[in-house]
Amino acid sequence: MHYILAGITSDTRIFPMKQFRELTVTLAAVAAASLFLASTAALAQDDQQDTTKTKQAQAVSKEVYDQIQKAQEAVDAKNYTEALRMLNRLYDPDKLTEYEQANVLNYLGFVYYNMEDVPKAINAYERMVAIPSLEPQLLKSTTYTLAQLYTMEEQYSKALVTLDKWFVMETNPAPEPFILKAQNLYQVERYADMIEPIENAMRVAEARNKAIKEDWYVLLNFAYFQQENYRKVRDIQKILLENWPKKRYWFSLAGAYTELGEDDNLIAAYDAAHTQGLLEKESEFVTMAQLYLQREVPYKAAMLLEEEMESGRVGSEASNYRLLSQAWMLAQEDAKAIPALEQAARLSSDGELDVRLGNAYLNLTEYRDCANAVRSGLRKGGLKNPDNAQISLGMCLYNLREYEQARNAFREAARFDKSRRVSNQWISVIDAEVERNRAIEQARAAAEKKRQEVEARRARSDRA
Repeated sequence: MHYILAGITSDTRIFPMKQFRELTVTLAAVAAASLFLASTAALAQDDQQDTTKTKQAQAVSKEVYDQIQKAQEAVDAKNYTEALRMLNRLYDPDKLTEYEQANVLNYLGFVYYNMEDVPKAINAYERMVAIPSLEPQLLKSTTYTLAQLYTMEEQYSKALVTLDKWFVMETNPAPEPFILKAQNLYQVERYADMIEPIENAMRVAEARNKAIKEDWYVLLNFAYFQQENYRKVRDIQKILLENWPKKRYWFSLAGAYTELGEDDNLIAAYDAAHTQGLLEKESEFVTMAQLYLQREVPYKAAMLLEEEMESGRVGSEASNYRLLSQAWMLAQEDAKAIPALEQAARLSSDGELDVRLGNAYLNLTEYRDCANAVRSGLRKGGLKNPDNAQISLGMCLYNLREYEQARNAFREAARFDKSRRVSNQWISVIDAEVERNRAIEQARAAAEKKRQEVEARRARSDRA
């Protein structure tokens, strides 16, 4: 008996794209600053001595330097429109060296980004990385920035291709790029491929003594869940619970136990959530009660349901009353089952619960109530086993000494093959009881007649 906890184990909680904004801005700013500082140093060196053509190629003229400096001041003042005007006027591939073009394009990308014009920022950075002489370190950092921008623009396939290029350049990547790759793989539904980069990120984080983030485990859990690797899901949920105890992780763990058929662990996980007060929904309380019944602790199931139905967190539906009555009856508390059965029978359109109520009355030797309840169930109809209902009715009527009606009930039950033998046995018992009562009545009548005769003789003798 398993209870599938749907919709829990597959909780993805994938990072929203807006979370890339802060990281990308930081990278763009660093890239712009680092490139411009290199330009300044080269310019200073150019003022002090003659340079070779190679050095000249890696420097900026004073005019370009001054224009970029003014653009930087506009950026610092958040006057992005003015900065953009100056940079677009400055950018002319026919007049600028490749190094100067890289500087201008880098700032253009940064300004467009801050103006929330991501497509134009991407265009600027794409032109920048296409420059043949672009310094390798800057090529690497800008490539990663492009991967992030592609992700923001939901160009996931392009982001993955760009990330692959970046991983070739970066020999010692941090954990975050691996997670970025996994997120893009998620977006293109390559779930199996997500596992390797996430686990790489975790290995790198451990090697660098950095904390592994909760969302990384959530991503990894999703990937393994999609592969139906429930053992991995189970192990990940345990880690999540140990470090970030939350309701959804208890339910996800319970879901993994369900899929693995680990019933004892499933019940233990759900019970732990209940003990911590994490159950809130009606379906959760009902599932907990069902699990208690599965573990053969019906008393706990009944107490839970009764308490939650009184609080209003579990509704007063026939199905819930039925479960409550079942729990009380399995706990051998027939008297406590009666009120729940009465409510369930009243709300039910078929007669099944009326018959069950009758059987509860039968167990309590309340035969008149038993007969009334079973007759109500037979009138409603829709019974799976009407012959059993007739047998219950016959037993109640027999104990009420209403033998003819009891015999009729057993005759109705005897119309069914599976109940014929039992019903005929009861009919025989009734016949024997009727005969015994007849014999007892005859003996009583004979004794009474003899007593009367003796008293008459005594009276005649006394008169004589």
